[in-house]
Amino acid sequence: MFNFFKKKETGHIIGSPAKGKAVPLKEVNDPTFAEEMLGKGAAVIPEDGKIYAPAAGEIGMVFETLHAVSMTTDFGAELLIHIGLDTVKMKGDGFTGHVKSGDHVKKGDLLLEVDLEKVKAAGYDIITPVIVCNTPDYASVKGIESAHVNAGDDLIIIS
Repeated sequence: MFNFFKKKETGHIIGSPAKGKAVPLKEVNDPTFAEEMLGKGAAVIPEDGKIYAPAAGEIGMVFETLHAVSMTTDFGAELLIHIGLDTVKMKGDGFTGHVKSGDHVKKGDLLLEVDLEKVKAAGYDIITPVIVCNTPDYASVKGIESAHVNAGDDLIIIS
């Protein structure tokens, strides 16, 4: 009647795929991510090598080199989780996949494991951007400011 008790749409939350330090995309040392060419989002500097699903949805693609995963959340956000910078050059060395294209995952399911020390020893940055590739479909896509996060903690708010 007066809509007093109607729940307001507060948006959707994308969780952190890893435990670590959350940072704005502008701090990623790669213009493709820092200048939001692929979309808006946030990044995490992971403390351990476990990468989890940041939301419920379907895995779109697991790159052959296991350095990145794409997924579509149940509410339609198209995400790219990119582990490290230039890690495609490692050709999968140090990466272990736990999902495949077409799998439906719940928030918190283990997607990949990565040997962060091996990545660092190979000379690559371990920062892990999480991008909302269909950013124009939403009114707002905001990554949280710098903070320590656990896997699953709020990282990106979409409305």
